Amino acid sequence: MGTRSSDAAAIPDLSLHAVAYGMRGRIVDGTDVIAVYQATRDAVERIRRGEGPCIIEAKCYRRYHHAGDQPGSAYGYRSREEEAAWLEKDPVENFPRILVQQGILKDAEVDRVQKLAQSAVRQALEFCTVGDDPCQVREELWPDPASVDLGMRSDGRELAEIAYCEREDFQEFREMKYSDAIASVTGRWLETDEDVFVFGEEVANFGGGAYGATKGLPGRYPDRIINTPISEAGFVGLTCGAAMSGMRPIVEIMFPDFTLAAADQAFNQIAKARHMYGGTTDLPLVARTRIATGCGYGGQHSMDPIGLYALFAGWRIVAPSNAFDYIGLFNTAMRSMDPVVFLEHHSLYTKTFPAPKDDLDYFIPFGKARVTTRGEDLTVLTYSSLTGRVEALVETLDAQGISAELIDLRTVDLVSLDYETIGASLKKTGAIAIVEEAAGGQAIGQRIAAEVTRRFFDDLDAPPACLASKNVPNSVSRILEAAAILSDEEIVHALVQVGRRNR
Repeated sequence: MGTRSSDAAAIPDLSLHAVAYGMRGRIVDGTDVIAVYQATRDAVERIRRGEGPCIIEAKCYRRYHHAGDQPGSAYGYRSREEEAAWLEKDPVENFPRILVQQGILKDAEVDRVQKLAQSAVRQALEFCTVGDDPCQVREELWPDPASVDLGMRSDGRELAEIAYCEREDFQEFREMKYSDAIASVTGRWLETDEDVFVFGEEVANFGGGAYGATKGLPGRYPDRIINTPISEAGFVGLTCGAAMSGMRPIVEIMFPDFTLAAADQAFNQIAKARHMYGGTTDLPLVARTRIATGCGYGGQHSMDPIGLYALFAGWRIVAPSNAFDYIGLFNTAMRSMDPVVFLEHHSLYTKTFPAPKDDLDYFIPFGKARVTTRGEDLTVLTYSSLTGRVEALVETLDAQGISAELIDLRTVDLVSLDYETIGASLKKTGAIAIVEEAAGGQAIGQRIAAEVTRRFFDDLDAPPACLASKNVPNSVSRILEAAAILSDEEIVHALVQVGRRNR
């Protein structure tokens, strides 16, 4: 608002930034309409000849204070003399005079154009406001309060004709690594849709990116598996624009902690754009990120971001626990017109799971949980790697007299949770626990528990239990990291207590 560029930048001409990007830079008098036209025309012609982008710095002046009708001098950050000097160069005053001097227009024609402009503004004001008060909008022009969430998410029509499947619908399976499932279904979309591309740090290196998620793809699609600089704000922002323009980007955020480097793009733009534009723009974007808890990578490379993404209802959040679910949910995400983030736990990448033989084209619906183990005493909600971990503890729980019903949520954004499946299970068991590996402050269990209590209070024999890791960043010390992460022993002890109603 009141900061000069000379106070904010060490260089006098901002177009010098072009040099750092191998671009051309141009400086033009922004008050000279002809000069601006010529500079822009020349830049466009060179771009169309394939000579690359150009930065044009038009030196101009904002007469009034930010979003107001008072001059900057009224607030003390400009002098009246400076404003008067720039006003003499004002193209609104000067350009009509030049046109008359050159014989292009007559004074009467200039006067007519100015009156047309004034009339257009006056008519717009009269259409929007009541009487002579420019601040009182006509009552019939106010939005309907019922439209408050218009455009928050797609209405789902792009998914309406899909025939969804579950594993019971297939006869033949093969063993597939989790990382191979990612690469295979990504390759399938690259093969069938030319608007799909993959963006991320080193996704075209190491024979398939850092995690094997593009294995075999860089050689087949060298122009669509694109390495980016270490600039999350830049490349996440670019995929936002690409998605709004009709492309279908897949962006890999190497570690979820780095989402914070792109927070403005991920949450202030991608998560809100549909709603801000009243549902008139789509955002068919898929983001993938690796949760590296247990690797000793330290507090800045091992975050579970579920609670962060869950703060923004525009994001759909998917956390598949196996290769079968990953493929089906990825296909649905790629068909969706909403942004979807896939949370991939590193411990799953090398594990193998049954996947349909010779079929990469099936779909699993958003918002549909799966009961993986039937039980009578306790409902347990999990997602991602915790699903397999808790399944492995079922026999231990049985030995202590607790029959647990396990539900893999699969879709974990708070808007899409499958409360129908949760409620049906809770009506039978009477007790519920949410088990997740995220640090306590980043977990979503307490928010799920609050909604479960609100919806199914009469079915609860005990308060919902929320199990999560300690609320500390993971340490590079493997000893301290293991002490922070929720252990199997802690899970068993807590579930037994809930199952026995000892809370």
